[in-house]
Order: sequence, then structure tokens, then C-alpha cells
Amino acid sequence: MISHREFRPAVVVIGGSGGIGRAIASVAARERGAIVLVARSPEGLAAAAAEVREGGGEAFTLELDLVAGDAPTRLEDFLSAHGLICDVLVNSAGYGLRGAATALPIDGQLGIIDLNIHSLTELTLHFLPGMVARRRGGVLNLSSVAGFVPGPYMALYFASKGFVRFFSEALHQELRRTGVTVTCVAPGPVSTEFLERSGAYQTVLFNILPKLDPEAVAERAWRGFKSGRRLIVPGISAKLAALVATLLPSAAILPLIGRLQRGGNDPCPCGSGRKFKKCCGTRQIQLRRGPRRTIP
Repeated sequence: MISHREFRPAVVVIGGSGGIGRAIASVAARERGAIVLVARSPEGLAAAAAEVREGGGEAFTLELDLVAGDAPTRLEDFLSAHGLICDVLVNSAGYGLRGAATALPIDGQLGIIDLNIHSLTELTLHFLPGMVARRRGGVLNLSSVAGFVPGPYMALYFASKGFVRFFSEALHQELRRTGVTVTCVAPGPVSTEFLERSGAYQTVLFNILPKLDPEAVAERAWRGFKSGRRLIVPGISAKLAALVATLLPSAAILPLIGRLQRGGNDPCPCGSGRKFKKCCGTRQIQLRRGPRRTIP
């Protein structure tokens, strides 16, 4: 049996099979420590593990459904079996859906809460006490520039990223002087499979902002975490977007975000089953123009 003193510190990357999580794992691997990659995709985990080993790290992989009720316990058991402790937790798993909240599947929307909020919170709260007791390590949580503003037509995704930002920043303040760091990284659009899967690539908002490379975001995120930063917003455009979102009143920014996120071919939120541009979109245009006048 392995004694507590023999356990080695590991960087545990949740959502490490692709995207920003995989890129962060590759950056962390340069420190030649143990990297534990956690996700559901065996193919993605295998490819990510190969990159970690190429970078000088020691890779471990765990296929795990993160929204299962026993996920933290199964992860803890996996770490113990390999003589590891969670020294750094990277929460990068998440997804989003684009469309009117009244038209999107309810189960899919609740799944955003389960993964982006509940799972992240549960894992963070599970591993933080051990870090505090050891007075080292920390948590790196992935939010988004979307977390600075409400997001019509991606309501739950934007809300979930706002939760991650506020939760992370609050923990950062609580844990000052404990030796434990909680850092939130909030990038703009990143060139990963997320844009395709969520449907965000169809929106004007996600297309007017320049796309960042996941490797560049990972470099900034890891460097900022190691230096004890509270919040990292990679990219000038994302910084400007976050600034505008915090300065403008909701009454001004909500209609703007709604227009930039909505597609004319989306199902109308009123539930008519018709396309928005041929239903409520047409009525909105008529209301702006006023009633038609007839000449006697």
C-alpha cells in the first residue's frame, strides 16, 4: 500500500481529449510531471496522451462520464491507484447550444448546467481542501468572454460561463495566502470543435471576433496560473469585448447581443414553428415602421 508521503503531484485535465484542455496538457507536460487526462473519448485521450509524452510529461488517461454522480470518487480512486494526488485541477470540459431557449431541447440545455456548472463545481470543491491542507497547487477554470454578458440565443451557455467566472474569482480571493491559486481564463472564440458543435459558428457575434489558436490560449492560461493571476482574458479583441460588456447598460447591450446571435432561419421563439424572419421578425419590422397608411 502506498503511503501518503509517496504520492506524486499530478496535473489533472478535465476535458483533456481535445480543444483548450488538450493544449494546456501539452504546455504543462514541459515541466515533465504527471498529467492525468480525463474525458469520454478514448481516441482523443490516446492522441492527447501521445502529445504529452512527446512534450516530456508522463501521461495517464481515464475515460469518465463527468456528469455521473460518482465521477469525483472514481477520479480520486484512479489517482490513488497510480500513486498520484491532484496538485492542479484544470476544468476545461463544457459545451453550448445556440438557438432560442423555447426551441432547443430541454435535456440538452439542462446538460449545460450539469457539465459546465455542476461538474466543474463538484470537482473543484472535492479537490480544493486537499490542496489547502498541503498549501500548494490550485485550480484553472475555463470560462469565456461570453461570461461577461447575458447571451440571448445561447442563454444557458453564457450564463454558465458567467457562473464559472464569478465562482473562480470568489475562490481566488478566499484562498489568498493559503498557497493555493484559483485562476479563471476567459478567451474569445477559439478555433476548436466547439464552434461547430454548438452552432456558434453561424452567429455574427462569434464571426466578427478574431479566432484564437488553442495553443496560444493554453500558453497564456498556464503562464497566468503559475504566476497566481485571478483572471486572464487572452487577446486584444476579447479584452475590448469584455470592457464594452461591463460598461454598457443591459438595456443597450441585450438587444445588440440578441441581433448578433440570432439567425433569420432559426425557429421563432414564439413557438409558431415558422422561421423567425417570416414570423416575429416580420412583425418587429412592421412595428418599427409603424402602421401602413392608405391614401383615400
